[in-house]
Amino acid sequence: MPPKKTSTFETPTMTQAAIRQLIADGIATALEAQAATMVNTNRNAISNYKGIMSCLPSYFNGTEGAIGLIRWFERTKLVFSRSKCAKEDRMTFATGTLTDDAMSWWNAYTQPIRIEQANRITWTELKRLLTNKYCPLTEIKKMEYEFYGLTVKENDLKTYIRRFQELAVLCPNMVPNSKKLMEAFIRGLPQSIEGNVIASNVTPSI
Repeated sequence: MPPKKTSTFETPTMTQAAIRQLIADGIATALEAQAATMVNTNRNAISNYKGIMSCLPSYFNGTEGAIGLIRWFERTKLVFSRSKCAKEDRMTFATGTLTDDAMSWWNAYTQPIRIEQANRITWTELKRLLTNKYCPLTEIKKMEYEFYGLTVKENDLKTYIRRFQELAVLCPNMVPNSKKLMEAFIRGLPQSIEGNVIASNVTPSI
């Protein structure tokens, strides 16, 4: 029986230079990918910024009072909708429209938790913080009293709904959930339309 042939093939070994080259190529590829991601991110941010600025956002400096604050809430929310601003970008853009005293308040708020963490709060939480800061307790009490007795006058449902929405935002403790919101809304309606609202289960948006 003839002897088995021994293979003379050997696995090629890599030199240190070849290994270093592979590592360098891998790092270069990773850096290129990272750079491309950063470019795309910056392009998206610029696009979002142009979109929101084209909607003419309003500014809030902290001296406009409760009515000025609620108008800022309304206009900022409208800009979110029109510009199709992503949820993760809303706080950056919203707080970017704070000026003077309001901007100083925001900067002081972010210092203990850092700006990255502060920008993760929700739009609802930002409204609550601003309401607590810029709506004096005496003014809130007056609005709560008005809210409790708010009714449709002279069949002007449009004015009633608008004022109800304003007060619901500024007096959140009076309508802590959708059920209480609905109850408060129906309470101010004339009996002639109350049944229709209950049947349609319409809840005013805030």
